[in-house]
Amino acid sequence: MLILGIETSCDDTAAAILDNDRILSNVLSSQDTIHTKFGGVVPELASRSHLQSIYPVIKESLVRAKLCLVDIDLISVTQGPGLMGSLLVGFSFAKAISQVSNIPLVGVDHMAGHILSIFLEDHKPSFPFIALVVSGGTSSIYLAENFTTFSLLGRTRDDAAGEAFDKVAKLLHLPYPGGPHVSREALTGNPEAVKFPRAWLEAESLDFSFSGLKTSVMNHYNQQNRQERDLQLQDICASFQEAVVDVLIGKTILAAEKHGVNTIVLGGGVSSNQRLREELEQRCREKEIAFFVPRPEYCTDNGAMIALAGYYKFGKSGKTSLHDDVYSRSQLG
Repeated sequence: MLILGIETSCDDTAAAILDNDRILSNVLSSQDTIHTKFGGVVPELASRSHLQSIYPVIKESLVRAKLCLVDIDLISVTQGPGLMGSLLVGFSFAKAISQVSNIPLVGVDHMAGHILSIFLEDHKPSFPFIALVVSGGTSSIYLAENFTTFSLLGRTRDDAAGEAFDKVAKLLHLPYPGGPHVSREALTGNPEAVKFPRAWLEAESLDFSFSGLKTSVMNHYNQQNRQERDLQLQDICASFQEAVVDVLIGKTILAAEKHGVNTIVLGGGVSSNQRLREELEQRCREKEIAFFVPRPEYCTDNGAMIALAGYYKFGKSGKTSLHDDVYSRSQLG
């Protein structure tokens, strides 16, 4: 089966062609240069950029795969969650192609794409596994039982990890997107320099909360300025990053132990963070838990993961009605 995957949930326009689970092309148009000067994603600008990019990106994905639209057997598109305007561009475009070309359409949950992105790699996990999905708008833990059955075990109650990285970066006058810049500064910093809090919440809770940590960084920054001390940027970044990583890893390991699962999969844009990848791999090794993480280009939003998730959803549930609409909050689990 040849699947066209379309992703427009936030600020990247992406399309890919899969032959079952084999990638034939994977094309992405980033909007970073558009949003950088605003220090964050501007939804209206994101939607307009998707409108301009979606046709060229899809056309390029077909060209690279050496295919025509008539060759496609299934169109898979992100239905949610995300920015409503951005989602509507991709979902409406996919509906139009489906209607005109008589190609079946399947709408998929963006989180399913991140969970299943590891299956784009040659080295694949076995079910069941615990999936930690961390991105700009999501910090969630899932129990993946098979390719279409996922149980939500924990989620962020306020700021997601990626949001916290971006907000701290803005506070420290680092460029957008903030996560990579904070991580880069943290490389030469001391992660023990500042004792930032860890929000473990209630005993045995698998939920996350990073708003208090963000506030703690802000208070420390303001205190340093008031006392006219030299701002140790690298130490602040390293200590902040360590606080985020500690909680993400601690709760993910706890989820695996609570559910008797010996495999953990990491996904989502923040999973490109080298400290998170290395530390979670080390903790899994100590606990004799198998650890899997996709390469960075499959961690960030991409059309290949959406095509793959749609392939399995279509196999179980069939096509999506053209009367369906997009949604802003994940319906997974």
